[in-house]
Amino acid sequence: MGKVSCKNIKRDCPTLPCSDAILLPGHCCKTCPKASFLEKRPQLMLYNTGYFREREDGLHRNYNDRTYRSSEDFIRDDSHIEFVALLTSGSESWMPATSAVAKARFSLLRSHLLFSIIYERLSQPSRVRFTSPNGTVLFEHPVQKGISSQDGMICGMWRNLQKPSIRLLKVDQLHVSLVTKSHPMGEIRGKIIRHRALFAETFSAILTSMDPTLLGMGGITMLTLSDTENNLHFVLVTRGLLESGTDKKSPLLPLRVQILHQDTVLRDIKANVTAQDPDFAEVLTGLSSQEMLWLVQGQLRIKAEVEGRFGRQIAGFITTKRSCDTIQSVLCGGDALIPTRTGAVGSAKFNLHANGTLEYQVQVAGTGTEVIGVTLETKPRRRNKRNILYDMTHSYRDGVASGTWGQVTGRDAHMLLQNELFLNVATKEFEDGELRGQITSLLYSGLLARNQELPIPLAGQFVSPPVRAGSAGHAWVSLDDHCHLHYEIVVAGLGRADDGTVSAHLHGFAELGELRESSLQEHRRLLRGFYGTEAQGVVKDLDRELLRHLAQGTAFLQVSTKANPRGEMRGKVHIPNHCEVGGMRLSPEGPEEEILEDLNTKDPEELKKDPNSCFFEGQHRPHGSRWAPNYDKKCSICSCQKRTVICDPVLCQPLNCTQQVHPKDQCCPMCDEEKKEERQRAEKARYNSDGCYFEGDKTWREAGTHWHPVVPPFGLIKCAICTCKGASGEVHCEKVQCPVLTCRNPIRANPSDCCKQCPASENSPLALSDMMQADSPRACKFGRQWYLHNESWHPTVPPFGEMKCITCSCLSGETHCQRQECSRSSCSKEEEKEDRCCSHCHAPEDIPEDARGMPREEPKNSWVH
Repeated sequence: MGKVSCKNIKRDCPTLPCSDAILLPGHCCKTCPKASFLEKRPQLMLYNTGYFREREDGLHRNYNDRTYRSSEDFIRDDSHIEFVALLTSGSESWMPATSAVAKARFSLLRSHLLFSIIYERLSQPSRVRFTSPNGTVLFEHPVQKGISSQDGMICGMWRNLQKPSIRLLKVDQLHVSLVTKSHPMGEIRGKIIRHRALFAETFSAILTSMDPTLLGMGGITMLTLSDTENNLHFVLVTRGLLESGTDKKSPLLPLRVQILHQDTVLRDIKANVTAQDPDFAEVLTGLSSQEMLWLVQGQLRIKAEVEGRFGRQIAGFITTKRSCDTIQSVLCGGDALIPTRTGAVGSAKFNLHANGTLEYQVQVAGTGTEVIGVTLETKPRRRNKRNILYDMTHSYRDGVASGTWGQVTGRDAHMLLQNELFLNVATKEFEDGELRGQITSLLYSGLLARNQELPIPLAGQFVSPPVRAGSAGHAWVSLDDHCHLHYEIVVAGLGRADDGTVSAHLHGFAELGELRESSLQEHRRLLRGFYGTEAQGVVKDLDRELLRHLAQGTAFLQVSTKANPRGEMRGKVHIPNHCEVGGMRLSPEGPEEEILEDLNTKDPEELKKDPNSCFFEGQHRPHGSRWAPNYDKKCSICSCQKRTVICDPVLCQPLNCTQQVHPKDQCCPMCDEEKKEERQRAEKARYNSDGCYFEGDKTWREAGTHWHPVVPPFGLIKCAICTCKGASGEVHCEKVQCPVLTCRNPIRANPSDCCKQCPASENSPLALSDMMQADSPRACKFGRQWYLHNESWHPTVPPFGEMKCITCSCLSGETHCQRQECSRSSCSKEEEKEDRCCSHCHAPEDIPEDARGMPREEPKNSWVH
């Protein structure tokens, strides 16, 4: 206890029968190339050893590599965890028996679960279903055609997992199944597990039964290359191959794994395993250059069988790892081998095909001199010694290098998928490179624009006036059918600590190239304040002018930082559209269609069987759905909560204007939009202040203000309080905390009130006994609180919070409150601070110090409560 014991296990290495034993990377003991099962058992822990912790040792960081991220960096973040699942049929007694097999790969990013599912021998799936161990459906993802850029692949996201679901996921108790029209209960199913092989995986294979009549069998293989030698490490996971037909006399099964090219056996591995082994790991050493080429071209096949069982074989082709992620790169001057600050940008997007060809599209803009080189490179092994893999300069025309590289080797593909390759752009002024960027995989986000178009380059040269920055970025921006704006931004070259919060704005201006900072005709919209290098989101309520600018190509996206608050980088945005207004008002059904989302698209027959569904106005509704009832589509909202329908009126917010209009298609009135002076004042405050924009009521709030939110179509929400955080521009909303009541029958005085209160006739004796003693001065009750004699406080007035400019005090049972009065200032300049109630004059230098702070006597008004 309390001591660390270390032992040299090299002396415990087994005696090997072979004479050509080899020492594998990351291993202590030597092994035979074709050792038996007992001699190979230590290799089953291959993906859990220190081998992968030493992957980057050969890379020397002696040049400008401040943004270089190794493969280890991508998995050490606790907010990003990888999982995998093998899906087959017949895993449960109620499941059908088919030959379909699928591999599902998952990434838990904070509370979102991103997934890429590849399937074979399966008709078009209709849903991806997640269930608990007892079969409870936790989430269903409808499969839509066209979402994935590849056939036989499903891309999706489970947003905002609840803590119980995350807990099940982390303890390997979450199941996933693919639902088809012919099998509504699920055709194939598998358990989601964590596996160390995932982070290093660069090649993969799905193994299906070689005999189509033998059902319920399948497997997956995860493969990777050694960093220094052409050794192929793999882990084989099977189901249905080892379980059936086990000899009761011996628990060992003779497993045989072969690597084939066409019908020629290249490697033959034999080992004794048990049906309880979760996987089988092996290393194929010394692959030839031809075998490495076949590997990346998808011409190698892996086959597994148990000897002595005729026909029970599974096999599949090895290909580069397929996923829904996007391979991309942002090139900037700050990441060049010799850093530059020219305000130029490079943006690249790649697609690695199954046959090993690499399709590339590289955009370059903002360089001061001619581009003379666009190259794909590795990380230099020695200082300023560049290592060029492929020169794509020949395909560069008019700012874009576009083409296909068909001579990719297995090593090249491995390094690409491990984020170990770079793009370099050289110009006449900077021959070694003006721009450089690391090629990385951007996790799937659900944004279809990634598959359909190139990103928009963001450069300092596009800012008005131009900024010679060392940073750059690119963004995907699109409008969906509801005129909602979806965006995803990636930046590079920003200082990690110097620039702090990054903010992104969408702007529109009257004419291209004309932008005056003081012009009120400019339209701008804060998209998001963010830390790090990535930001994404959706805006559902763009105003008419911004939509018009997007259609005309006179809008731009701008990223600002602390160092450049007027804009660090910018890019032009052109999205042809016919939208007139943003958000749900575009839909004829108004609020109903917006809030239903995917809940009411379920099969009516399934809803009838659901014990938690509701039946209302002749229609079944799923649990958790919300809709506008037929009897009052404009001013009522109904929800289904476990067989109970609750309908509430829409609460309208109080309007702070004299001229109001009441649209026929809306429940609540609104201020007249034609009041130009008010609109210009709001636009000016919107541009100059550090306030917040709230999407609910489409208004700007000053920093530090509090309010009850208005959320269309529900109206005014009195059970929530929102606060504008001026430093970040974020709106923080939280639920109102109701006080604990001591009475037996609390009531809600007004139907729209959030909290209940005790009736006046039912005061709690316990609450008053300590405050109403006859032998001491009487206490005071203010609001719902009691205060002792001579006690002072600042009152709290919802939703504004604590009123620091008002002081109340209790005197013998009576509450006296007074406001701090501010004297009229006659100075030209005033100084205001958040912790003061009054503005103060700047003290002139010619006034003596002892006279600067003299107060001015003013009468104070007070009232008695």
